[in-house]
Amino acid sequence: MGALVTRDSARLDRGSNWADWHVAVAGIGIAGFAAADALMQLGAAVTVIDSADGEGQRERAEVLGSLGARVLLAHTGLVPEGVDVLVVSPGLRPASPLIVDALDRGIPVWGELELAWRLRHPDTAAAWLCITGTNGKTTATLMLESMLRAAGYRTTSAGNIGMSLVDVVMHDDLDVIAIEVGAPQLPFVHSMSPVASVCLNIADDHIDFFGSMDAYVAAKARVYERTREAAVYNVEDAVTRRMVEDADVVEGCRAIGFTLGTPGLSMVGVVDDVLVDRAFVADRADNAQELGLVSDVHPFAPHNVANALAAAALARAFGVPATAVRDGLRSFVPAEHRIAAVGTVAGVAYVDDSKATNAHAAQTSLLAYEPIVWIAGGMAKGQEFHELVARSRERLRGVVLLGVDRESIAQALARHAPDVPVIVVENPETGAMVEVVRQAAALALPGDTVLLAPGCASWDMFRDYSDRGRQFAAAVAQLPGFVAAPGPGAGS
Repeated sequence: MGALVTRDSARLDRGSNWADWHVAVAGIGIAGFAAADALMQLGAAVTVIDSADGEGQRERAEVLGSLGARVLLAHTGLVPEGVDVLVVSPGLRPASPLIVDALDRGIPVWGELELAWRLRHPDTAAAWLCITGTNGKTTATLMLESMLRAAGYRTTSAGNIGMSLVDVVMHDDLDVIAIEVGAPQLPFVHSMSPVASVCLNIADDHIDFFGSMDAYVAAKARVYERTREAAVYNVEDAVTRRMVEDADVVEGCRAIGFTLGTPGLSMVGVVDDVLVDRAFVADRADNAQELGLVSDVHPFAPHNVANALAAAALARAFGVPATAVRDGLRSFVPAEHRIAAVGTVAGVAYVDDSKATNAHAAQTSLLAYEPIVWIAGGMAKGQEFHELVARSRERLRGVVLLGVDRESIAQALARHAPDVPVIVVENPETGAMVEVVRQAAALALPGDTVLLAPGCASWDMFRDYSDRGRQFAAAVAQLPGFVAAPGPGAGS
């Protein structure tokens, strides 16, 4: 049994004497590697364990071993003896035998966020602004980073995006960090206290990881715990509002709503195509502050306006002036494969939203265009598509399906949109995307949008969603008469 049962880990921070502690790091990916490296820099004894034993794991194991870590690959057992703290990577399920064993033995379990919070520099620690949600996290986080930069702050985005958060707090001299937080990062957070936090939305996702929707929602809600200035919620999503109502925040923290409608008190929203703030102004009962225009949000889609408003609320909570919110939106460069315009062919627009890997994300994308030839399918992860099809059927010119779980979507279409033409591409190879795009082009009419919004994961046919998006863009570029879309991300 680890010695920690008789010692107090709650006080461990960057200035502690880590030489007295043995830390096990579960996972040797990006997060795990950074955690192990940081802990060894501080003098801790580190054991890294991973259930896999592939080439990538062995390469990282060799590096960490040369730095002094003990590395156990293909490890399917329990926590090694003598361990005082277990640090877990996001990919490890909360119900995994390793975590259950640690908790049963009284060994504290920390996630990446918890470790990073403890390793901040005591004198120069950057403020944290945290963003979670089923969809839109990356876009909102990058929008927030752009707003912070426009205000002149030293900043970066990290967490579930870009650099490891542990690496950032160990090496960077920053004022504030825009942090994307995935649900798997949240179960083992105990002391993190962000300046402001938001859950953008909630829909079915990661159910296989958490075991139930209730457990998934409970994990997401942890983003609000100990928030100091602003707990931001989605006015149109009652679940996020309840999360804020139930959260144990720091006294004085305010609940701030964001809405695509006219904002009430302590909200940000939209009035006559203007983004406005009625939360962070002196006389919010009678006045509102213009933050920018809806046309400043790009690429335009209603859910992107919502992302912009959520990011603006966090920025304003940190003291960013309204002009910097506007300038940040105007200079924002969208991440790849998120409603990215690829180009046009014969009056038909082609849009890559390969990042729409669940039904909720696909639905928000479908509601942004009309008429649509929809390209969908992949690994459904147990989802159903009846509600998505029922809400979107009037927008559909036609549908092209691919992937291992295409039949799930086909059944929803047959029930709710029986008059919409459906073409099924049964080829399971990556190269099938060329056929998919040709079939979609044959269904489309001038003025239509051919939209890749699969609503499914990509791993059945592609390396990841980025690979799927690139294959789509490459196939579109092969069509006769192709004209590439201008601006960043075109054809990406």
